[in-house]
Amino acid sequence: MTTGRYNVAVGLMAMVGFMMYGFLLIYLRDFAPGKEAWIASYSEGTHFEARLAHVHGNLFGLLNIVLGLVLVRLRTATDLARRIAAGLGLSGLLMPVGILAEVYLGLPPIFVLIGAIAMTASVLLTGILAFRHWEHSPVETR
Repeated sequence: MTTGRYNVAVGLMAMVGFMMYGFLLIYLRDFAPGKEAWIASYSEGTHFEARLAHVHGNLFGLLNIVLGLVLVRLRTATDLARRIAAGLGLSGLLMPVGILAEVYLGLPPIFVLIGAIAMTASVLLTGILAFRHWEHSPVETR
């Protein structure tokens, strides 16, 4: 059973990537030449959006880890339902990547919207599946 495995692995890798991006943001704010200009516009425009991408990237990475671990546990749910929930969770990473694409490449926000909708749908579907198919572990006795 591999449903959920990719969510956990990709979620961890996304968190690493967005943590490293966070280090870049710290460098730009505290150590880079011209840091005063960065600080002056820190709460507006592209600087604010860059921080949004960092925060949402880590959040969505963590959500993928949780989704993957929950989906592995839902053995009585259909493979199709679990694959859809897993795929939607992975697609949710389009949101923080889309924010970065807006900031650095000037792309339209369509990927942000697709990612937000996909992650919301994934969490909703996984929640419904958990209500219906959660398996309790038997208590081990000695």
